[in-house]
Amino acid sequence: MSDALISGFAGAGGGIIAQLITYPLQTVNTRQQTDRNSKKMKQTLGSIEQICQVVRQEGWDGLYGGLAPSLIGTAASQGVYYYFYQIFRNRAETDALERKKKGIGDGSVGMFSSLLVAALSGCVNVLLTNPIWVVVTRMQTHTRKDKDNHTKPVTSQDAISAVVEPPPYGTSYTIQEVYGEAGVWGFWNGVFPTLFMVSNPSIQFMLYETLLKKIRKRRASSNKGANDVTALEIFLLGAVAKLGATVITYPLLVIKSRLQAKQDVGGDKRHHYKGTLDAIVKILRYEGFHGFCKGMGTKIVQSVLAAAVLFMVKEELVRGARWLLTGRSATSVR
Repeated sequence: MSDALISGFAGAGGGIIAQLITYPLQTVNTRQQTDRNSKKMKQTLGSIEQICQVVRQEGWDGLYGGLAPSLIGTAASQGVYYYFYQIFRNRAETDALERKKKGIGDGSVGMFSSLLVAALSGCVNVLLTNPIWVVVTRMQTHTRKDKDNHTKPVTSQDAISAVVEPPPYGTSYTIQEVYGEAGVWGFWNGVFPTLFMVSNPSIQFMLYETLLKKIRKRRASSNKGANDVTALEIFLLGAVAKLGATVITYPLLVIKSRLQAKQDVGGDKRHHYKGTLDAIVKILRYEGFHGFCKGMGTKIVQSVLAAAVLFMVKEELVRGARWLLTGRSATSVR
């Protein structure tokens, strides 16, 4: 089995485990991102309070809307991403060694090359898996009307009337709804900001690879061996890398979620976006810069935890797979 396939399968496995652990936070965060209320009307509920509110009003199912397609999407996204990442990475490493033979560089992949490799992998991933995430976003932002409306505080679900649909709202229904509204191209709503979002994993992997390289170099110089990187250290490196990437690119994630959520066609013009530029203008006009930061705290917790778990599990799966195939421990494939 090639390094690319090992990396792809390991990435898919790590992504599924991370998704299962952090999915309730992801659901709440998507609802926060699609909240069209102005800054003055915004709710002050924290993430835990919002999770409890969803459970009270919609049951536990409300926190796991779209879980099945999300797991499929996670497996597909991580598998595709890591597969192509390893292919592009191998190419970059080969080019670096060729340059070293010519007296250029030290034979290692530089920061810019790492960034380019991650960006190319991300673009391929986005173009192939965007339809899955359109369906997932619709299902995450769907809510059932609360029976006790007089006791229900005003939330983003009240503000977006188009999000509130009578059950059932399963995967097949959501697919039909998206197709009925915009045809096949409806499954690529939000693809442009999502393509720009490839800078998130690009920055993440650039930081991760740079930090990991420094640790291994330090271990090698101290005669401990370059392979002596623990699962806990991988966990922490993944968390730090994802934190930096999330803070930098979060506004793009808000725009993507707004475009992929069900639009309030024929209703309040503030709740209907015709495209990426229209979404940016309306968020600025009606919500201010605060609109681009809604749910950032929740996203930081969710994405950092998910990335840390993903990196840790993925590295362990790669080590295990290579041990089974070669009968010995080997440097993990990234």
